[in-house]
Amino acid sequence: MSVLDLKNVTYTYRNAPKAAVSDISYAFEEGKVYAVVGPSGSGKSTLLSLLAGLDLPTQGEVCFDGESLEGLDLDRYRRECISMIFQAFHLFPLLTVAENVCFPMELCGVHPKDARPRAEALLEGVGITKEQMNRYPSKLSGGERQRVAIARSLASSARVILADEPTGNLDSENTDNIIEILVSLAHKKGYCVIIVTHDSEVAEAADVALRMRDGELRAV
Repeated sequence: MSVLDLKNVTYTYRNAPKAAVSDISYAFEEGKVYAVVGPSGSGKSTLLSLLAGLDLPTQGEVCFDGESLEGLDLDRYRRECISMIFQAFHLFPLLTVAENVCFPMELCGVHPKDARPRAEALLEGVGITKEQMNRYPSKLSGGERQRVAIARSLASSARVILADEPTGNLDSENTDNIIEILVSLAHKKGYCVIIVTHDSEVAEAADVALRMRDGELRAV
């Protein structure tokens, strides 16, 4: 079932000579992992920004569950409908691991006493121990911090996970672990996972590999 749709989407930055994203139409479905590959400057990051509602198309529309993002409360959309995972993790350094995962739930009105047990369950699900939950992010390895970032992305009611180079700072063992977690989330729990990546291993593990080139999106 399609959850995110691009309908003739074009995006041109102000004063840019050509479009960063050019007339893309594509439907992303739940239960699948998508890898978007392509050289730097091909439009991958712009595409991710459009899917996240950080920018709106110059032409065309991005739709979530059939509704154009232009008609949605974009703050609420980003808070409740999609989650993002970044190469640099973007965890709050002054919050513990558990507090980082509680934070998006509390933003959505969940009481801290109710958020904590759910945060612990999510962290356990990605292999973080009880002892690690009370640490600050700086005391974890890169692979562990990315697992925390994934757990945090699951803390809201979002059905779409947008990942920007999630394995870019990881060694091969941790890359394999993160890929396994993301694939499992799509196949076993029905998430739509869209990964922008330069990593061929990620592309090979995805259900669908797409290539961005000169602002256009095509199947690999």
